Amino acid sequence: MTTTNLVQSVDWLAIAPPTLTAVVALAVLVADLFVPARHKRLLGWTAIAGLVASIALLVPLRAGDRSTFCLTTDPAATAACSYTADRFTLVIQFLVFGGALLAALLSLPDTRDKLPAGEFWFLLLSSAAGAALLPASRDLATLVVALEVASLPAFALVGMRRGDRQSSEAALKFFLSSVAATAVTLLGVSFVYGATGTLHLTEIAQRLDDVPGQLETLTQVGVALTLVGFAFKTAAVPFHFWVPDTYIGAPLPVAGYLSVVGKAVGFTGLILVTVVAFPSYADVWGPALAVLAALTMTVGNVAALRQVSTRAWSAVRLLAWSSVAQAGYLLVPIAAAAYSSDDQIGATVAYALMYAVVNLGAFAVAALVSRTHPENRIADYRGLYATSPLTALTMGFFLLNLAGLPPGIIGLFAKVTVFSAAVDAGLGWLAVIMGINVVIGLYYYLRWTAVLFRAPEGEPVRHKAPAAVTVAIGLAAVVGVVLSGYPQFALRFAADTLF
Repeated sequence: MTTTNLVQSVDWLAIAPPTLTAVVALAVLVADLFVPARHKRLLGWTAIAGLVASIALLVPLRAGDRSTFCLTTDPAATAACSYTADRFTLVIQFLVFGGALLAALLSLPDTRDKLPAGEFWFLLLSSAAGAALLPASRDLATLVVALEVASLPAFALVGMRRGDRQSSEAALKFFLSSVAATAVTLLGVSFVYGATGTLHLTEIAQRLDDVPGQLETLTQVGVALTLVGFAFKTAAVPFHFWVPDTYIGAPLPVAGYLSVVGKAVGFTGLILVTVVAFPSYADVWGPALAVLAALTMTVGNVAALRQVSTRAWSAVRLLAWSSVAQAGYLLVPIAAAAYSSDDQIGATVAYALMYAVVNLGAFAVAALVSRTHPENRIADYRGLYATSPLTALTMGFFLLNLAGLPPGIIGLFAKVTVFSAAVDAGLGWLAVIMGINVVIGLYYYLRWTAVLFRAPEGEPVRHKAPAAVTVAIGLAAVVGVVLSGYPQFALRFAADTLF
C-alpha cells in the first residue's frame, strides 16, 4: 500500500516571476511611508524595474517543463501539482508583465500629481502578480485565489481618482458585478469538487469520466457555473455590462491594463477549466462558448458602430466596445477546441498577443490626447496628423491592426487563424457570423483612422507627450511592426504553447 506524500515540493525558480512582482509591490508600499514627496517618482521606477526583472526571470524557464507544489515525490508525476511553468504559462506571464509594464509607463506622469503613488504602484503590481499566477495554476482553488488576487486590486485602481464621482461609481459597479460572478464560480467549484473529490485539474478530467449517474446533473451544473467568473473577466455577453462605464471611470492606463491583462486572466482561466479539467464535458461548454462568441462579437461591434464622434468620452467608449467584440473573436478557438482538438488553443494565444500589443498602443495614444482633451471624443483626434504626424501614424497602425487590414499584417493573420479554427472545427455558422462582424468592425475602425488625417478645425492643438508615454507608444509600435513583418513568429510561438 502506497501513501501520498503531503509535504509539497517547492521549485523557487518556477515561482520566481510572480513572487518577485509581489515582493516589489510590498517593498513599494512600505517605502512609500518613508520616501519624501519630492522623490515619489522613484517608487514608479522601482515598480517598472520589478516588472522588467520579472520578465527577465522568464528566460531561464523557457524550456517550459517545471512543476511545483506537488503531492508526490516522483518527479515524473505532475498530475497532482498545483503550479506548472510550461510554455503556455510563460507566454501568458510574458503578456501579463508586458501589459503591466506599458500601463506603468503610461501611469508615471499621473502619479506625480493626480494619483497617490504608493497605493497605485502597490495595487498595480499586486494585480499583475495575481494575473501571472493564474496561468500556472493547475487546481481550482489556486485558480480562484489567483483570479481574486488579480481582481481585488483592480477595483481600487478603477476608483483611484479621488473625488471623482464617475470613477467611484465605475469601481462600485465593477466590484459588485465581479463579486456576484465570483460567488457563482465558487458554487460551481464546490459542485465539481463534490462530484469528483479533487481540485487538481488533471485529476478532475480523469474522474469526470466515472461520475455516478445520480451526480451527472450536479456535475453539469458545476461545470457551467465554474465558467461564469472567467466569462465575466473576458467581458463576454451577457457579462459585459460593466465594461464601458468602468473604462470611462478608470484612469486611462488602468482601462488599458484591464482591457488586456484582465482579458488574459479570463481567457487563461477558461482554457484551463475547459480544455484541461472538463474535456469530457465538451458537449456542455463547447456549444455554450460558441454561442457566447457569436453574441459577444455582434453586441460589441454593433455598440461600437453606434458611437457618436462628438459625444464625450466616445473614443474610450469605442475602445471599450471594441474590446468586447475582440473578446468574441478570442472565444472562437476555445469553442472550436470542443469540436476538434486542443491545437485550436494556439489561435487564441496568437490573437491575444496581437490584441495586447495594439490595444495597449491605442490606449497609450488615447492617454496622450486626453492630456489636452480631457473628454476624449473621437472628434478630438481630427487633425492629429497635422500636429503630431508620428503619433497619428502609430494610432492609425494600431486601429488597422484591430481591424485586420494591411499594413497591420499581424492583425490580419490573427483573424485568419481564428477564422480557420472555426472552419476546421466544423463551425461554419460561427465563421460566417465572424466574417460579418469583421466587416462591421472595418467601418468604425476606418472611420476613426480617417479622422486622424483630416484637416483640423480651427487652431491645431499640440500634444506634449511625457517621455514615459512616448516610450510606451514607441514600444507598442515597434513590437507591432516587428510582428507584422514576421507574423509567423507569433503564430509559431503560440502554437508551441499547448499543454
